[in-house]
Amino acid sequence: MKNFTLFLAVMSLTLVVASAPAAAKGPVVVSSAISEAEVLAAQNAWGEALVRISRAHDEGGQARAAAVAAEVIDGAYGYDYGVVLFKPTLAHGEHTFRVDRQGALAYFVGGDATYPGDSGFALKGWREFEIRNAAILIAGDLALTMGNVVLVDQQGQVTTVDKTWGFRKDAAGDLRIVLHHSSLPYTP
Repeated sequence: MKNFTLFLAVMSLTLVVASAPAAAKGPVVVSSAISEAEVLAAQNAWGEALVRISRAHDEGGQARAAAVAAEVIDGAYGYDYGVVLFKPTLAHGEHTFRVDRQGALAYFVGGDATYPGDSGFALKGWREFEIRNAAILIAGDLALTMGNVVLVDQQGQVTTVDKTWGFRKDAAGDLRIVLHHSSLPYTP
């Protein structure tokens, strides 16, 4: 089965290259490989989006934050391409793991009766973030990262979360989050 899957992948790539218009200079290059710069840009976009959702809540309430969060989720996560493995920082019990868009949106902004324990992680007044990667593993069109996200709220309080992300490149060449695992650091 593995050889057949590889055969299909090579044939698909051959068809794409064969059907591409001839370049005026040089060969046509088709690559879905992810670069470190793309990973760092995607992580920063996530941090900026979290701050944007927080500010939308401060300026327009929960409904405005939900609209911004929905936009962010649709632009950053891969729910349109399949399952996303999502484990929020403060989730517990039967809702610890989320595999659908509704679960992610509920976590970020709350207000969903299906997830009554969610108060809206993105509504906590976040103003700054810093991504501290311990490692980035890139394998073709899949990138995995692990490290910390340091968040600062409007009162200057700092919260550090352990974060693991998985990114996959979509057909348009954009990175999509397909794995989001977040937890508070262990304190013995």
